[in-house]
Amino acid sequence: MDNRRLILLLVFSFSLIMLWDAWQKQSQPKLAPTAKTAPTAGAAAGAVPTPTLPPAGSAAVPGAVPGSAAVVAGAATAKIRTDLYVAEISSLGGDITRLELVRHPETEDKSKNFLLFDNGGKHIYLGQSGVIGEGMPNHKTEWKLVAGEHVLKDGEQKLEVRLEAPAANGGKVAKTYVFQRGSYQIEVRHDGVAPGAHAYYQITRDGKPAEGQNNSMMMGVVTFTGPAVFTDAEKFQKVEFADILKNKAKFAQKADNGWLAMVQHYFVAAWLPAAGTQREYFMRKVGEDLYSAGVILPVGADGKSTISLYAGPQEQDKLEKIAPGLDLVVDYGWLTVIAAPLFWVLGAIYKLVGNWGWAIIGLTMLLKGIFFPLSAASYKSMAKMRVLTPKLMKLKETYGDDKQRLNQEMMALYKKEKVNPLGGCLPVLVQIPVFIALYWVLLGTVEMRNAPWLGWITDLSVKDPYYVLPLIMGATMFIQTKLNPTPPDPIQAKVMLYMPIMFTVMFLWFPAGLVLYWTVNNILSIAQQWQITRMVEAGEKK
Repeated sequence: MDNRRLILLLVFSFSLIMLWDAWQKQSQPKLAPTAKTAPTAGAAAGAVPTPTLPPAGSAAVPGAVPGSAAVVAGAATAKIRTDLYVAEISSLGGDITRLELVRHPETEDKSKNFLLFDNGGKHIYLGQSGVIGEGMPNHKTEWKLVAGEHVLKDGEQKLEVRLEAPAANGGKVAKTYVFQRGSYQIEVRHDGVAPGAHAYYQITRDGKPAEGQNNSMMMGVVTFTGPAVFTDAEKFQKVEFADILKNKAKFAQKADNGWLAMVQHYFVAAWLPAAGTQREYFMRKVGEDLYSAGVILPVGADGKSTISLYAGPQEQDKLEKIAPGLDLVVDYGWLTVIAAPLFWVLGAIYKLVGNWGWAIIGLTMLLKGIFFPLSAASYKSMAKMRVLTPKLMKLKETYGDDKQRLNQEMMALYKKEKVNPLGGCLPVLVQIPVFIALYWVLLGTVEMRNAPWLGWITDLSVKDPYYVLPLIMGATMFIQTKLNPTPPDPIQAKVMLYMPIMFTVMFLWFPAGLVLYWTVNNILSIAQQWQITRMVEAGEKK
């Protein structure tokens, strides 16, 4: 029976080791996959031009990846400043080539804005659009724009940036970007297009994972980076870059609803067509470690095509209001069924206390209260086992050479005293899925990014910089070990003694928010266990 209890505890230890191993794997750089052919989705998608490559002999933007969609030097650029963005639109293609999120600092250098769209600094990540057809302007066309800065001034609610390009029929096609104050949705509109034509909107990105992935160690699976499609019929479908390379990408290609997104850790860019409009989704490889995913829309009888581009943080309460299913881009992994409700409760507590650290403590206390009947029964079982320890040791001395007889006598003693030797393991087993689900919540939700608690804890989504919380957690776990009954087997006793040390070492690299949860949980467990043990031992003495 003692062996079974040890095995159950080791199950939890193994879960932590898996987390550790995944972190080690993520710390290693990944090699980009290669392929000779590029799959397409449908005839219309095949008509969409591939990204512009710098002409031979021309100078590309410094730092651009060879063979990428880098803007050719000399192209005019419009720089947009709003309350949420610092963006750049290039005259070459009329692409959004740079998009900084003003309210979200960079992962490494907190003095800089987080860069979502990029044109060759660390990533290739572009918002592109155009019209399909011979002689129609697309993202390989030179568009005319007003270069320089365009600023959303105080008191203004929107900022429009208009580009124009000649069309084959001798007319002009206009592309207009509309930035709204307080909104991460950018309206993109084409005017002057021949009725019956099609417009396309795509995101072109390299296959590199987003920065900050080295802080993730999610049960062997990193947070998802890549395109995704949502439709009412097929629901949420993530597509791996490797599947696009192998022409094995499976996603809904035609519908009259839904959206297409490029997902990465904490942030997302998504094309959101109007409901009821027929559309075709496509994905393909367009260069060395470079992919395009987009949507094709018919142009209306008025020669216009309008779509919304969401480019910003994965704030769940806002995403679900923008489009059906858009909140699903938040990657909780295989424990979504537990993680999603956990975050909802955590968010509700945050609204009351105004701090994510105190919200985690509140959630811990709430969970502890919910599981109190289960914990109390388990602690009573452990307290009774503690009282029985001297009798078990005596049995071991008497029948130590006869294992079968020893087990029989131990079982008889358990039955006589009405003790379940496995009862004390139940709280550990119950907490494993909650523990892992909360890990996904802390690392998968942008709300936790750069969220402070108090003092030195300025970001609950990363490790404690001074390792204070892990050491406190280790101390509380050691106290818990001393409150537990000592296993009669000396090897088991040593394993139990070294367990707090092993856990402390692993928790050094865990997110501070998760360590905070586990530390508070331990403190509450110690209080409960000490009180119950004291009551049981007092009852035995009467």
